[in-house]
Amino acid sequence: MKSFGSYLVSFLLCMHIQALYSQQELVGEDQGESIFLHTVERGQTVYSISLMYGVDEADIYRLNPLSREVIKAGETLKIPQKDFAEKRVNDDEMYLYHTIETGETLYGVSRRYGLSAEDLSDANRGLTPLTFSAGKTIRIPSMKIHSLPVTQTKVVIKEMKYKIKRKETMYSICRRFNLTGEELVARNPALKSGLKAGMELIIPVKTEEVVTEVPEQREINLEELVGYRQKIEQTNSARIALLLPFHKFDAKTPLDTRVIEFYEGFLMAVDSIRNRGMSVELYVNNIGDDMVTTNKALENIEIERADLIIGGMTDEQIERIADYAEKHEIKYIVPFSSRCERLTMENPFVFQVNTLLQNLYSYLTPRIRALFPQHRIILINTNDSDRKTQFANVLKADLNDNGIHFEEIAFHEKTFKTDISGLLSNTAPNLVIPLSGSLDALLKIKGTLRSIIETKPKYAITLFGHPEWQAYTKDCLDDFYALDARFYTTSYMNAMTPEANGFTDKYKALYFKPLPPASPRYAALGFDMGFYFLTAVRTYGRAFDNYMQLHKCNSIQSGFRFERVNNWGGFLNTNLYIVHFNKEDHTIRREE
Repeated sequence: MKSFGSYLVSFLLCMHIQALYSQQELVGEDQGESIFLHTVERGQTVYSISLMYGVDEADIYRLNPLSREVIKAGETLKIPQKDFAEKRVNDDEMYLYHTIETGETLYGVSRRYGLSAEDLSDANRGLTPLTFSAGKTIRIPSMKIHSLPVTQTKVVIKEMKYKIKRKETMYSICRRFNLTGEELVARNPALKSGLKAGMELIIPVKTEEVVTEVPEQREINLEELVGYRQKIEQTNSARIALLLPFHKFDAKTPLDTRVIEFYEGFLMAVDSIRNRGMSVELYVNNIGDDMVTTNKALENIEIERADLIIGGMTDEQIERIADYAEKHEIKYIVPFSSRCERLTMENPFVFQVNTLLQNLYSYLTPRIRALFPQHRIILINTNDSDRKTQFANVLKADLNDNGIHFEEIAFHEKTFKTDISGLLSNTAPNLVIPLSGSLDALLKIKGTLRSIIETKPKYAITLFGHPEWQAYTKDCLDDFYALDARFYTTSYMNAMTPEANGFTDKYKALYFKPLPPASPRYAALGFDMGFYFLTAVRTYGRAFDNYMQLHKCNSIQSGFRFERVNNWGGFLNTNLYIVHFNKEDHTIRREE
């Protein structure tokens, strides 16, 4: 049978959640439905926003019909508050979400929801004076029972006056008011000289009252609250736990080979940073491809002491390691998977290195505008199955929002030269963008475009493409140079640079084998990742996550530009390169 205390806690929780709903309804309602407002940031999709708040994409589309086509940074979306009515009392993942209003303070929000400022900060580890601003969203931990007003029954002693009647004695008075002689004399010292009729006594009366105590709160400065998280403590040592699925060290499968190459490159980074005077303790664990081996590896006490955990391959492994990292407050770098978006949205210790391109289009389109401010833009629909629909939608929306005119044509083999010639400008440079990354799409248009610039020099044409073009460079190099081509990509190793040549030579000397030509090169990924995070620890200490926007590092192949996805989640790598085949000097440049 449940104790009275358990029933009381349940009752208080229900009352608290009801109060939260009442308060949150002040944000807005949509046909009677409690909602809050989310301001879209660059890189966010409807899918990532649904993961962030634990709601269905369909609900977002229902409340925001135009979001089915495209969402844009700065746009405001209506998000339904989740229904907690059927949640269990001991559910520790119950949150409401609050859109910060103009002029609000952390103290004001904490008072509004009956929480301490520390509770809000703990639930939003990314919260800083910069991110606590109007339009941003913060997470409200609705299950903080210890922060609720405490209601309990207490014995309260009150005083009353009583005049002694004739024939009354100390015994009769004490019996009448349920007191001891000592208690009565303590309140009435005159009784030590004797009891007389007509004397006025003070009688302590015990009564039971229901008392509600509200936890004391003080106004708190956000900078003061998070200052301990932002303190730079440079260090000359680091402990790294590397959790990789080594099956057999002489494995022949592509997956095993790539993991070994990554490990080899990472060791080169450790060696490089040690040569610069930093001490690195490296704990290497084989986690196989199963959870038994992974769990056994996590029992190693050395991992609990690590500054960084890097690794994991399967979804199950990554989720388990992420939980471990959050419990022990260790930064966790996911090196390979691009499918851990849900974890990144809710775990503040996760760094997702491999980001889906669809999440980066909103970072790309402003760069296209900046690179080609005077160009006449022509989009070509090549009518093949590899159409980049989301890229096209984001690009067109961005151009429209900025008042930039563009043309879009469909490819027809017989009329393409006439069609494109009719759109090209002979007084301004032209930017031609096929809406597909396939080799077939490239082959359809490049010959015609090159023919135009060779026969009609007055036309200036730049061809802009997609990451798949990296694989076509060898066969299309002359065309790329002739068309001053560019393409975007998340990683690129330019074999012509001294840094790349030096890395390739050192790899061959260390491991007695050439660097594999396939892209991306996993050895280069291991080196870049190791060097980037080790220098971050060295420069900013264990709390380097507060300084990711400041941390820059030259790389061989893979770039890193981490941004926190929200006030309570982890980090997403938003780096994009523009690779330029320079027409003037026939060089290849990787532009950040």
